[in-house]
Amino acid sequence: MPLPPLWVMPASGSAAFAATALAEAAAPLRPRVEPRFRRLLRNAVIAAVGLVLFGALRVWCVLPVAAWVERSGIGAARLIAAPAWVRTALAVLLLDYTLWIWHWANHRIPFLWRFHLVHHVDRDLDASTALRFHFGEMALSVPYRAVQVVIAGADPFALWLWESILLVSILFHHSNTRLPLGLERVLVRLVVTPRMHGIHHSDRLDEANSNWSSLLSVWDALHRTLRLDVPQKDVVIGVPAYAAPADVTLGKSLTMPFLPQRRDFAAPDGTLLVRGHGSGSSASLRA
Repeated sequence: MPLPPLWVMPASGSAAFAATALAEAAAPLRPRVEPRFRRLLRNAVIAAVGLVLFGALRVWCVLPVAAWVERSGIGAARLIAAPAWVRTALAVLLLDYTLWIWHWANHRIPFLWRFHLVHHVDRDLDASTALRFHFGEMALSVPYRAVQVVIAGADPFALWLWESILLVSILFHHSNTRLPLGLERVLVRLVVTPRMHGIHHSDRLDEANSNWSSLLSVWDALHRTLRLDVPQKDVVIGVPAYAAPADVTLGKSLTMPFLPQRRDFAAPDGTLLVRGHGSGSSASLRA
């Protein structure tokens, strides 16, 4: 299937960003901690550096791999005899699941966490956080994205479709939008939502180590890493070791992975901050 014009993805992403920004302003989920303009400017610079690098490496590395997959017929989705739309749907599912694994690894492998930490030290959570990834993390994700494509058997169209949906999804679930609780309880059965992902950005270690899904919430349900049992009023966004505004300036955010690491989720007395709830996989989202 031919790819849409190049402008479609950035246009849809810009429209989604604008829509989430309006929704956040109309119905915020959490009060802001930092001055808006200063923080948005910092996130915009971090995002721009990372996205430019990722875009260049994606063209150089990932797209040729997807074209090769299409020509050679390798990968899980291309090994089954099925209509093209079924193979595309399967490739999208496998890309999403393997992204869950990458997100899990970014929290569990210390070297990768050095870079992913920059995303989590944002002291507020909104649509701009969705794009705030350190350039090192973006670069490291490129070879993994190529592996995802090979495993899934994703041709260029399946890759484009998944990345387009994923972009809208991450803008949505990072957004500081207070959806009606009943609606969000329905949506979270299928996709990641703002309250669900807000728990993942909590300053408590056990909550940050949950809710790793990026599009479909089923992966956390399958791995028993789903947490829905924390009221949003109890969620403090960020990482305790970087709780002061001086810890998360633009310069410190960009150099953070290359500096000596702190005990990120430790309280001043050295104890790890955890909330100590049981698994929230069977619980409903709370207001």
